Parts: sequence; C-alpha cells; structure tokens
Amino acid sequence: MTHIAADEDLRAGGDYVKLENCGAGGGARCKAETSTFGCFGGGCGGGGSWWWWAKLVLVVLFVAVLGAVIFKWVGPFFMDKEIIPIIIWEKETFSSSTLALIVFGSLAIFPTLLIPSTPSMWIAGMTFGYGYGFLLIIGAVAIGVTIPYFIGSLFCHRIHAWLERYPKRASIIKLAGEGDWFNQFRAVTLIRISPFPYMVYNYCAMATDVKYGPYLLGTIVGMAPEIFVALYTGILITTLANASHGRRSLSALEIIFNVIGFCTTVVTTVIVTMYAKRRLKELQAQEDLLQ
Repeated sequence: MTHIAADEDLRAGGDYVKLENCGAGGGARCKAETSTFGCFGGGCGGGGSWWWWAKLVLVVLFVAVLGAVIFKWVGPFFMDKEIIPIIIWEKETFSSSTLALIVFGSLAIFPTLLIPSTPSMWIAGMTFGYGYGFLLIIGAVAIGVTIPYFIGSLFCHRIHAWLERYPKRASIIKLAGEGDWFNQFRAVTLIRISPFPYMVYNYCAMATDVKYGPYLLGTIVGMAPEIFVALYTGILITTLANASHGRRSLSALEIIFNVIGFCTTVVTTVIVTMYAKRRLKELQAQEDLLQ
C-alpha cells in the first residue's frame, strides 16, 4: 500500500512528530521533526536550561561589577563634586528656620504647578531627620493637595471630558467617589499608594465627587510610605556625604544598618504598592459587578 502524509502532526501530551512530504515507497524520504512544548529557557533538554542559567549568572555578575564600580569610583566622585558642595552651600547660606520655610513653601506650591517635590523631601530628611522632617512635610502636603482639589472644582466639565477619553484610568479614580466616608478614604489611600500619577489625581479628585475629609486624610495616610522613603534617602545621603567629606570609611555596623535599612525600604515599598494595586483591581471588579 502507498501512504501519503503531508504536514501531519502526531501529538501526545507536550510532544509531537511532524511528517512532511512522504513519497511513495514506504516513507523512505519522510522527514521527522520532534519538539517539546514548555522547555525551560527556550530549549529542550539540559542544553537549553544550562544556557538560561549561564545567561542569568552573567547578568548577575554584570550588575554586581557595575554596582562595585559605582560604589568605588562613580559614587565618591559624584559625592565630592556635586552633593557635598550643595550641602556645604546650603548650610552656609540658609539657617534651619529659612530652610524649613523653603521646604514647606515648595511642598505646598509645587504640586499646584505640576513640579515634582521629592527633592524638597530629601532636603527635609537631610536637615531635620525623621521627626521634624515628617511633621514639616505632612503640613506642607496638606496644603499642596488642597489647592489643586479646589482649583479642579472650577474645571469639572473639562476634567469630565478628559476622563472620558481615558476610561481605564477614570475607572480607578472614580472609585474614590463611591460609597460612604470610609470607602472613599480607603480608595483615596490606595490610589495614593499605587503608581497612579500623584499630581494628576490632585486635580481630578473633585470631579469624582469625593469629599474633602476622606480625600485629605486618605492622601496623608497613603503618602506616608513615600514620605518615609524620601526622608530615609535624605538621611542616607547625609551619612555618606559626611563619611566622604571626612575621608573616613563607614564602620561595619554602619554599613550593615544602611544596607538593611535600604533593603527594608525597597521591599516594603514594593509590597505595599503591589498590595494597593491588587486591592484597587478588586474594588474595580466589585464595582463592575454592581453595575
């Protein structure tokens, strides 16, 4: 008998055998191809897996070498040429009370002008530490988010038109205007923690009918992690600058505390942000079911 098979796939589980253009004569010229779906690292067997791990090791080594170069040469150079002169100029030019007014004013005004204010938080950490720095930032942030909130009420129609052009983003911020006081507070807190644009929401909040009380309190609670990260960054910059300016090395204990503090800050920020994004998606899903 003569069997002609063209592009016939014989599949079993994740493997298959492909028979192509078998001629007469019992398939003497048949070409067989085998493949396995789901091979780890893009290849089958140990070779593909080995190459994937080799690439991973190379990437890790590259990042480690790059980090060592930055820590050994680039970091100290940048610290000596940029950071330390700025810190010295700041201390010689402004008193603590003047710096407090500058930081407070920038944090209160910059959000209205759509200017990032994180560097002002760094200065607060460098100059006032966690305690006074946090109180200073919270007071300024309360004003900084209040001004755009009430300005946004003057342009509600334009903001509604803008939100209609971006329904996905609009569905997130509209959650803040739903439900009772606690639901609005919770939604605003999650929005502030999530990566949603901070200054954009300041102007859009009023258009979602969120009340001022839950808006302000949710903003303060939601921004607390970001504020502590900024304060820690400022304090860490000051610590490294003092060590570099004094031409002394950090002790082993100082290095350990700084590394632990940095890792804890990064991990906590990532976990909190991921949780906020997940909760926002859950709230969106619940809202869609009710509609």
